[in-house]
Amino acid sequence: MKKIKNIHFLGVKGVGMTPLAIIAKEAGFKVTGCDIDEEFITDVALKKAGIEVFKNFSDEHLKNVDLLITTGAHGGFDNPEVISAKKFGIPVWTQGQAAGEFMKGDIFKRAQDGISVTGSHGKTTTAAMIATILKVNNQDPSFLIGTGEIPSLGSPGHYGKGRYFVAEADEYATEPKYDRRAKLLWQKPKIAVITNIEFDHPDLYESADKIEEVFLEFINNMPQDGVVVCGGDDRLVKKMLSEYKGRRVTFGLSEYNDFYVQRYTISGTRMFFWVKSKGTLMGEFSVGVVGEHNAVNALGALVVALEAGFSVEQVRRGLSLFTGSKRRFEYVGKLASGASLYDDYAHHPTEIKQTLSAFRKTFPKEKIICIFQPHTYSRTKSLFEQFSSSFKDADIVILTNIYPSLREEKDETVSSGLLAESVAKFNKNVLYLPELSDVVEYIDKNSFGKDTIIISMGAGNVYKISERLNLIK
Repeated sequence: MKKIKNIHFLGVKGVGMTPLAIIAKEAGFKVTGCDIDEEFITDVALKKAGIEVFKNFSDEHLKNVDLLITTGAHGGFDNPEVISAKKFGIPVWTQGQAAGEFMKGDIFKRAQDGISVTGSHGKTTTAAMIATILKVNNQDPSFLIGTGEIPSLGSPGHYGKGRYFVAEADEYATEPKYDRRAKLLWQKPKIAVITNIEFDHPDLYESADKIEEVFLEFINNMPQDGVVVCGGDDRLVKKMLSEYKGRRVTFGLSEYNDFYVQRYTISGTRMFFWVKSKGTLMGEFSVGVVGEHNAVNALGALVVALEAGFSVEQVRRGLSLFTGSKRRFEYVGKLASGASLYDDYAHHPTEIKQTLSAFRKTFPKEKIICIFQPHTYSRTKSLFEQFSSSFKDADIVILTNIYPSLREEKDETVSSGLLAESVAKFNKNVLYLPELSDVVEYIDKNSFGKDTIIISMGAGNVYKISERLNLIK
């Protein structure tokens, strides 16, 4: 560890890699990165941090490098830079290992208490809420959050001088081909948050029960004085807790939880919710994001902050200053024709339903157009029926071609055209427009007015349609 001065990040534009690079730079290391020559949502954060990003991959990038941190994409361990690094004797960490090592703190010669946030949905928002509460209350936390910009934090990554290190913990593989251990298993936090457990990543897990087993392994690795804060309404979370002997605190919508949302209301882009715990009303809280699922996310963050020793008033103030993050119910701008454009990262059927429900409650009188780009052939195929019935709160559904992962082969047995036919059973107003250029042409041609909300949705590059539309910021 003492010899590490220069760290190079392969695939640095990835949402899990960018915050790591920023943390390392702020901690005093010389940091470089490389990635493919395309625009990513993390470009602004990297530029703001002053991190040099080389185009594409070459062992020329490895001069004077003491540690290479690699992504699972771009070939993973088969990437030429990784192969060269191993040949040159340069240590190689994966993103998941680096997250765990940074949390442990040996590389920084200073330990912090880890707060890991995991689950199938909501981990980015919940982690950002927790970090915001800590920051607002002058705790200067370190944080590693998998997105682009976060207004209340200023960056997705930060090396703080405070006691806590907040990190998203991903259940995907450390390296999809050579090391299929879940990335979250590298983290050993003092507080673990599990929002929910649902079937996803079908290229890695054969069932939701297999994912639950990984989460159980994760919390069983926690210290004896640790605590698990978890969504108590979730079936698989309940199953996991039945096999867990350590301390736990549950939160959710049901009164059987230790903390629960009694009710919530939406006013514009703000949400107000009331919390009860053990029969005691804790009062009203507000947050700058909407949707029932975000009320639950905020409740999870509230519980963590209380466990960390903050007062209810401190938590209330911190949550009130959270206004969302990049690609989560993000307002992009207004079209010249009058319609409002939003963007969201939702890419799983449950996330789509929750997000569209939040839009419908926020804009009850507007026409809602959802432009959805499915992400990965494996997910689209495995969850095909669930996707089909996920768009009931949209007035018009537009499906574009599947955005393939760099880690999978094309599957000719599934397509967005087939999905559109299936969605039509539940929503008659569905269009299959293969390319993003087709979507832009459709929007321009129809000149949607101020009574219309347009949402680009998915984990691929669907958000880039904003660059081609006539927007008035």
